[in-house]
Amino acid sequence: MIVHFIGAGPGATDLITVRGLRLIQTCPVCLYAGSLVPAEMLAEAPKDARIVDTSVLTLDEIVAEFEKAQREGKDVARVHSGDPSIYGAVAEQMRRLDELGIDYDVTPGVPAFAAAAAALKKELTVPEVCQTIILTRTSMKSSAMPEGEDLATLGKSGATLVIHLSVRNMQRIRTELAPLYGEDCPVIVAYRVGWPDEQFLHGTLADIEDKIKNAGLSRSAMIFVGRGLSADGFRDSALYNKGHHHSLRPG
Repeated sequence: MIVHFIGAGPGATDLITVRGLRLIQTCPVCLYAGSLVPAEMLAEAPKDARIVDTSVLTLDEIVAEFEKAQREGKDVARVHSGDPSIYGAVAEQMRRLDELGIDYDVTPGVPAFAAAAAALKKELTVPEVCQTIILTRTSMKSSAMPEGEDLATLGKSGATLVIHLSVRNMQRIRTELAPLYGEDCPVIVAYRVGWPDEQFLHGTLADIEDKIKNAGLSRSAMIFVGRGLSADGFRDSALYNKGHHHSLRPG
C-alpha cells in the first residue's frame, strides 16, 4: 500500500500531469482538497473508488483515512492543488505517514504562479531586468512568517515577488514594498487561475488595492509585484543570439 501525493495543477482538469492522471485512474481510494481541486478532476477515478473531500476534515481525520486504506491494502491518490511543494500542507501529512510506517511518493504538478504567467503570456525572468522570482506570503491567520522573510527584507532584492494567501493584506504589502519598488511598480493580481471564473487585475502598488476591493476579491488570489511585469525594451537573451556560441552551436 502506498499514498500518492499528486499535484493536480491550478484548476483546469487538463493541466494535471499524465502520471498524476494515471494514478487517479488506478487508485481505489482518492482523497482530494475539494475547496481547491474541482470534483471533475476525480472523474477518471475507478467506478467503485472511495472518494473523500478533505476540505472539511482535520489532519487526524485525513490520517485516519490513510490508516483505513492501509488496513484494507488499498493505494491512495492524495490529490492537492497546484504543486505539493508550495503551500501544500503535505509536510505534516508526510510526517504522520513516516511515524506510521506508511510508504508514499510525490507527483509534481503545475504551480499556480506558472499557470498565471502562461495565461498572461509573461516570461518572469526578463534579461537584465529580473532574473529572480520569490514565492512568499504574509502573516494573517495562518502560521507566522520566519524571521527575515518579511516583505521589507525580501523586497530589497528587487526580485519579482509572487505573494500567496495575502489578497486581504494589500495595504500592508503596499506599505512595505512601495519604498523599495516605487508606487508606480506594476502589480498583477491573479484570481482562481485555471478555473472558469479566472480573473486578472492589472495595476500598480498605488492603485491595486482599490481594484481588488471593486472586484470583490478576498481569497484564492496571488499578487505579482515587480518591474519585469511590464518590461518592454529589454535585450534579447544570449541563448539564441548568433554571436553566442556553445557546445551545441560552436563558433
